[in-house]
Amino acid sequence: MSGVALSVVIPCWRDAAALARVLAMLQPLPDVHEVIVADATETDECRALARAAGCAVAHCPRPSRGAQMNAGAALARGDVLLFHHADSALTAAHVAQLHAAMTDPALIGGGYYRHFDARHPHLRWLEKWARRLNDFGGTIFGDQSVFVRRAHFETLGGFADIPLMEDVEFSRRLRRSGRTRLLDPPMQSSARRFTRRGPWRTTLTNGALLAAYHCGVAPARLHRIYYAAR
Repeated sequence: MSGVALSVVIPCWRDAAALARVLAMLQPLPDVHEVIVADATETDECRALARAAGCAVAHCPRPSRGAQMNAGAALARGDVLLFHHADSALTAAHVAQLHAAMTDPALIGGGYYRHFDARHPHLRWLEKWARRLNDFGGTIFGDQSVFVRRAHFETLGGFADIPLMEDVEFSRRLRRSGRTRLLDPPMQSSARRFTRRGPWRTTLTNGALLAAYHCGVAPARLHRIYYAAR
């Protein structure tokens, strides 16, 4: 192992079932220094689950993933921060590969390649193209579990407090600021939106929102469009 202390930060909002599953996965992992749940749920259900699992809790006043992850990072004591979505699986193999990668002192951060948990045949091509794009400097999205050295995260100023595209904005700054790396095994991301709304429709919607963001459309406006589409 690299000898670094790993802090896992999990943003959560109204997803107690997913949070319970991922906390159960994390509890037996010996190479995780701490888990911090940054929760914006109106009720105490998710925060109670986190406390029962021995996690630190950042109670956030509103759902905004960037602000939630910043709040979680502010409580972190580890050398490396791993921002992990509640509906993605985190295993001992993922943690081991992250520790191994961080033995390179020049590496500032990165993420994992992507793998969808619903093996719908129309999703397979997405994994292949996402891997190729990542290899050529493409965006590291939030559901790929972004990791970064804590000192470097603080130098970058954390995530932008915007309602959508905070992962795209942060990935751009992270990639430009130093050496990054994508890791295997791929992160098993939930395909709930893809299977519920259809892979083609979801992919086209996401692509259109990304294009609009890169063309200068305000994240607040994209947030309204995104949730209206859902």
